[in-house]
Amino acid sequence: MKKSIIIFFTVLGILCNAQNFKTKRGIISLDGVHVAKISNKSNVYTFMDLNETPMYTIEFIDKSIVDSVRDSYINLNRVYNRDKTIELDYISPSAFSGEEKSAVYTSIKGLKIIDNKGINVKNLDEIFSNVPKRKLDAKTKDAYAIRKKIDKMNIEVNKVGEILSNGVPVGYFSNLPVSFGSEDTIMDKTPIDIEIYDAKSKLIGRYITTTKQLKTAGGKSFTIYREMSGRASILKFPTYKALAERMAIMDPNFIKVQEKVSIGTVSKETPN
Repeated sequence: MKKSIIIFFTVLGILCNAQNFKTKRGIISLDGVHVAKISNKSNVYTFMDLNETPMYTIEFIDKSIVDSVRDSYINLNRVYNRDKTIELDYISPSAFSGEEKSAVYTSIKGLKIIDNKGINVKNLDEIFSNVPKRKLDAKTKDAYAIRKKIDKMNIEVNKVGEILSNGVPVGYFSNLPVSFGSEDTIMDKTPIDIEIYDAKSKLIGRYITTTKQLKTAGGKSFTIYREMSGRASILKFPTYKALAERMAIMDPNFIKVQEKVSIGTVSKETPN
């Protein structure tokens, strides 16, 4: 009973101290008082004081890191001091809130740069002086680590299905369709698997078009693209480059082949 009373008064205190905000026709109201204005152009939200002087902007970013993992955040920028743009997490009042409502909610509840007196420039400047660290979950952190490795390999697929890493041939695709294009997405379901070989014609793995699974010769498997709902929806079908990148991560021997080719080339020119 005592515990229930404590919980009741805790919730009551939160409700009493909660600030109600509303955005109507570009005017932001806090507890019924007009405090700021907002406009939107090309998905960039500009926050202004009541005299319509622009103070800062919020831009929503939603990008694919690797495979089905995406990252959503905001870019915050001051209009009066554009020395730098910072990446920050944002919060929404509900799962169904649009970008404008989330931008206002983040400004009030998360960053506290809008209060009952208007836009708090001091708090805004403090954010740029001591940039808050983003809170990435383990899955997103791992995806960024993988992305970093992939970017270093600089993998490309040319018009004949050859795989290159930093300009050096390291493998190739076989069983390609007649209409193959290196940037094409693999949409057709074929009875024959698309195979990946290294530069020495050793089988590295296969992509099964019917299940969208990539399998290494060693038995590892990975479903490349999973369809997701909401604003974080992704492509259903991978490109050939995406297959080569994921295979390079799944099979360490394939990565070592790339490193040995590069090192061998350099050692001929610059002997130890």
